[in-house]
Amino acid sequence: MTGRIAPMAPEPVSLRTVLREWGRIGLIGFGGPPAHVALLRRLCVDERRWLDGRDFEDANAACGLLPGPASTQLAIFCAHRVAGARGAVVGGLAFIVPGLVALLALAVLTLGDDPPAWARGAAAGAGAAVVAVVVEAGVALGRTSVRGVRAAAYVVAGAITAALAGPWVVLVLLGCGLVELVWRRGTPPVLLSVGVLPALVWTAFKVGALSYGGGFVIIPLMRGDAVDQHGWMTEQEFLNAVALGQITPGPVVQTVGGVGYAAAGIGGGLLAAAVAFAPSFLAILLGGRHFERLRKEPRARAFLDGAGPAAVGAILGAAVPLIGGVEEAWQWLVLGLAGVLLLVVRAGIVVVLLGAAVVGALVGALDGPLPPL
Repeated sequence: MTGRIAPMAPEPVSLRTVLREWGRIGLIGFGGPPAHVALLRRLCVDERRWLDGRDFEDANAACGLLPGPASTQLAIFCAHRVAGARGAVVGGLAFIVPGLVALLALAVLTLGDDPPAWARGAAAGAGAAVVAVVVEAGVALGRTSVRGVRAAAYVVAGAITAALAGPWVVLVLLGCGLVELVWRRGTPPVLLSVGVLPALVWTAFKVGALSYGGGFVIIPLMRGDAVDQHGWMTEQEFLNAVALGQITPGPVVQTVGGVGYAAAGIGGGLLAAAVAFAPSFLAILLGGRHFERLRKEPRARAFLDGAGPAAVGAILGAAVPLIGGVEEAWQWLVLGLAGVLLLVVRAGIVVVLLGAAVVGALVGALDGPLPPL
């Protein structure tokens, strides 16, 4: 890898083309970040040759070092490279909006005051399977990112905090990053301060700007605020919202729209999404040209080597409180089967969640037992 980020394409792509192509990925981007990266690479490298392969891989790696949704940042970065700042805005919105609209529509159906029984059952089934999805994500990330005793300690710290004190997990992520930085550099950390913000905006900001380790880290970040601290959602409703974020296309981070909807209706969902995704746009528009320097910066790498394992632990720990939303016997059966399919058979996440939703919908349609709203 050369470490080179090439200049913008000599003939910028039209905004109409960016809107069409990035919107297409937003519509078909089921399967989370791996699917998004593959679709973006196929478009920008293999089919259109807007970027060469090395440039794309460098950009993908640099986005992985940033907090927030990495695949969203990569989509914005690629659009910026081929069509400038306006392209970044158009491409980023085209990538995000289709899935967000789908999620909010499903939230209205499943998180309302009196959803139909089949919809409640579908959400309960998918919600039960989400616990297995979370565990699988933590295990998969841990295989590649946890090395050594300190990393294992960061995993334990993140897991315990996510399981017992979700609202504070962001401080553990930051703390583990600073500990690793100090360990390697032998210098005192820089203290961070956070201003007082309205509760929903603060929750969305944490999701978009302070979540290291991929989309699943948002689960303990959001759950502590949405369920325990502010009571915007019940445990079951939060499980449902996480499931909606998985079965709709686009980035997992758009799940925050479901939390915003539960807190303040459609306006709250749109506000939460705007706040959560704004840091990604700013990171690319203001700092994209410095990506390679970030990748080579030892302090940034050291910080993320501490925060990353803690994020893995936070993902695994989030499964503990999420289990509280699994109440009916059939949900436990769905959870067990989902665990086998994901961890042993290696089935796809979307297929497992949709299958669990179908089982739940049948239970609801047949007047079977459903968890309370």
